[in-house]
Amino acid sequence: MRGPRTPRGRVLLVLVLVAAVTVFTATVPLLRDFFDLRVYYGTVHMWVRHGGRIYDYQVPGTAYGFTYPPFAALAMLPLAPLDRHSAIAASLLANLAALAAILRILAGPDWRRHGWYRWSLCLCLLALFEPLRDTFSFGQVNLVLLALVLGDSWLLATGRARWAGAGIGLAAAVKLTPALFIGLLLLAGRRRAAALATAVAAAATALAAWADPAASRFYWTEALWDTSRVGRLGYVSNQSLQGVLARLGETDRPLWATAVLLTLCVWAWRTRGAVKAGDWTAAFALTGAAACLVSPITWVHHLVWLLPSFAVLLRAGHPRIAGALYAVLCTSVVWLWFDDSSGIGGFLGSNTYTWITLGLLLGLPTGQPPVLRLPLARSTSVRSTSVTAPAPSPESPAATAGPGQPQSSAVCDVAAATGAGGDVCRDLGVSPSSEPTGSTRPAASKPQSSSSRASSYTVNPPPA
Repeated sequence: MRGPRTPRGRVLLVLVLVAAVTVFTATVPLLRDFFDLRVYYGTVHMWVRHGGRIYDYQVPGTAYGFTYPPFAALAMLPLAPLDRHSAIAASLLANLAALAAILRILAGPDWRRHGWYRWSLCLCLLALFEPLRDTFSFGQVNLVLLALVLGDSWLLATGRARWAGAGIGLAAAVKLTPALFIGLLLLAGRRRAAALATAVAAAATALAAWADPAASRFYWTEALWDTSRVGRLGYVSNQSLQGVLARLGETDRPLWATAVLLTLCVWAWRTRGAVKAGDWTAAFALTGAAACLVSPITWVHHLVWLLPSFAVLLRAGHPRIAGALYAVLCTSVVWLWFDDSSGIGGFLGSNTYTWITLGLLLGLPTGQPPVLRLPLARSTSVRSTSVTAPAPSPESPAATAGPGQPQSSAVCDVAAATGAGGDVCRDLGVSPSSEPTGSTRPAASKPQSSSSRASSYTVNPPPA
């Protein structure tokens, strides 16, 4: 079924979708009341204005405080002179800017050809994506970190590798999970970029240690190893391998370490293949999925790291698979097993997002021809495609773009000569509350789902 073709019809459809999305997000998911932003804001204010210690702050009425490395608190110092409402506005603007950068990078240099209509539909769909709407509602920082990391992907893919690695280093200094992308750079043989990322992360960490030696000492020797500060491993929002094992009652570290090691082996194998094919978008998407799996705690809002995977699926010509997986991640389905995740149904259902992440790691297509890749290489010449043009002859002259023929048409001519024209030309558009994550369940009177609580990261489960 095709959408409206007239400008008036398209404007009307977009307005209807915006209204529907607004009603949905305002009434169905539980709002998070910018809880994580309240943690950042309160920590910075107590540290700067009242001389308190970073890791002593707790949101009033809760047991939750700052859990990131000390450099993260240093990076959030701009919150200190702001009032609460201004801090919320700054958080929303920062996340919107980060989202715009992410979409621009994933769409590639031809992003303008999608037009306002397609981008409007895309934004409506993104507003339904549970990890994304929770990131905004919590006031989280993962979108900003993803933008920093994908910035390095863009630098590598476009041949501007001089500063590649700086974004990864900053992201790793704020949260530890993005450090896996340094491993990606090493696998790819990009030693200079890996060294730069390591140096930036080390310099940022050293700067934080100079600013507050006691906080750095406490974090690296105590807080880092105490997962109870972050939340219960078995909480249904934890969609990592550790969360799966915890919900099964398996808390042995050797078992989790084995699962992590196997996952990293699969990641290294698949990522090397993507890098060998020059497919940086897929390599970064695979690394984001692996990071979500191996992290001890991956709250649902952390799954914004899967956004590059959906771009890869669309680019590879799998819109139905991408749409089905994306739709599941919009449903908050894991919360059906909020109270009880026992049995085979609980094992499968409560870990739905983990299975999706694992499936993406195992099956994400890689090595697409450069003409289909996002972002594209600098040159869109015939030579940049993976098809080889036949030698010109009097009967079959070389396919080159003339003054009135666009370059993409010339690419299609060459691709058609090798039997790959259909797919290439088609893609070129040339004709031949305070829960740790969102829940769609209505607010209940019990403490676990009541908006009166500040958070429930470490709420004890209800008795069986």
